Amino acid sequence: MNFSGFSNQGLLGKILRQPLKLIPSQAAMPILQGPLRGKRWIAGSHTHGCWLGSYEGEKQRVLQERVRPGDTVYDIGANAGFYSLLSSELVGPQGHVFAFEPLPRNITFLNEHLRLNHVINVKVIAAAVSDKDGETFFDEGPGSAMGHMDAAGGLKVRTVSIDQLIAGGEILPPSVMKIDVEGAEFMVLSGGKNTLMSHHPVIFLATHGAAVHAQCCELLASLGFRVEEICGERADLCDELIAYCP
Repeated sequence: MNFSGFSNQGLLGKILRQPLKLIPSQAAMPILQGPLRGKRWIAGSHTHGCWLGSYEGEKQRVLQERVRPGDTVYDIGANAGFYSLLSSELVGPQGHVFAFEPLPRNITFLNEHLRLNHVINVKVIAAAVSDKDGETFFDEGPGSAMGHMDAAGGLKVRTVSIDQLIAGGEILPPSVMKIDVEGAEFMVLSGGKNTLMSHHPVIFLATHGAAVHAQCCELLASLGFRVEEICGERADLCDELIAYCP
């Protein structure tokens, strides 16, 4: 059965999802469809759409079109690791995935998903990506996918910049970058400007807020990237973007 058409917000979707509440949060469920079909996913680690295989279906599709065997993918804001697993599958044994995640709860699930699925081409970096190396405070937010850097946050986390990690030989240059960091997108891009100019990765970018959206689009355009929407609207109206150098 294809679950991709059942919106969380629609009445039918809500009715069909009622039985999902009975599934134990620690259950390792088989992913039911898509390129990760048959892989295992812990039910309570993130939305049920992950193991149903319907999670962000359009973004999954476009990612599959852009990631090639042997690529190096950055999953920035990896959460529990759905896109890390997907990227691992797409790049194959000759490729590499670097998963960046600062929240301890998410890191635990991310590492468990890698273990459950015998993944060896993903390296987890327990840090928030920003415009410089150091430390910052982090607000864990009301849900596991809503944590963000905040001076008033209760958790202190390590920060890293892409340019400095590459300059230090700690990570390989990217072919593809997926960025979803709850408002810190411009800092991520700013801390990787040299990398973007030198290696021209394809960028999947989720922006949070009109101001940071405009900043990111302007910066990418200034570096020679073409910015397009993923969600079917104009890039200036859509918060799910793909950027690439023509």
